[in-house]
Amino acid sequence: MADNRSSMLENVAVRQRSIVKNVYLWMTAGLGLTGVVAFFLASNPSLMRALIGNTMGFLLVIIGEFALVFYLSARLDKMSQSSAIGAFLAYSVLTGVMLSTIFAVYTGAVIYKTFFTTALMFAGMSVYAMTTKRDLSGFGYYLRMGLWGIIIASLMNLFFRSSGMDYIISFLGVAIFLGLTVYDTQKIVRMNYEYGSSMDEETFTKVSIIGALSLYLDFLNIFLFLLRIFGRSSNR
Repeated sequence: MADNRSSMLENVAVRQRSIVKNVYLWMTAGLGLTGVVAFFLASNPSLMRALIGNTMGFLLVIIGEFALVFYLSARLDKMSQSSAIGAFLAYSVLTGVMLSTIFAVYTGAVIYKTFFTTALMFAGMSVYAMTTKRDLSGFGYYLRMGLWGIIIASLMNLFFRSSGMDYIISFLGVAIFLGLTVYDTQKIVRMNYEYGSSMDEETFTKVSIIGALSLYLDFLNIFLFLLRIFGRSSNR
């Protein structure tokens, strides 16, 4: 069994299939943990009131999320396998705490409709990324610029409070993160090839975790932007 595992890690093509599978398993686990935490908190009114009423606590959750993302991205090579897994799961829990508040804003029907729409769109982009022969790495620069654009536009709209601008930002956000889904999926494949035949078990796990985090963030942002679109449509 150990020999088979070692042989897989040394074979770039075989390892690619295993890494992609592992990435999606970890991403699904992270999303599942986020969903369970969000639903648990939303189902307990006293906990929800404490969360919404505690501005400082909620701010610390958001800061914790950003800190964990930067920690994973910047220190992955120096982290142990268990630390990478722990940081990813901790991020999933904190995101679940933050997302629990959407149940106080949107109906269950809108949330479930948005989730299934997100899953279908995400799956379509993932399949395209894995089957197309076109190298989309050159689009990374434009997607990152687009991401910064919607961040700046969103911050400006906090002051202008334009519902029309918010609607446009939401559609652009969906488009950009669908593009990032394709880009990040191909990036995982490129990362696998960059290691050649020198990847060990710990590196395999850490590459899977950082790939899962990237796709997790893409899925989550598509969901949140679509939620704003569907939520607005249901209120008309």
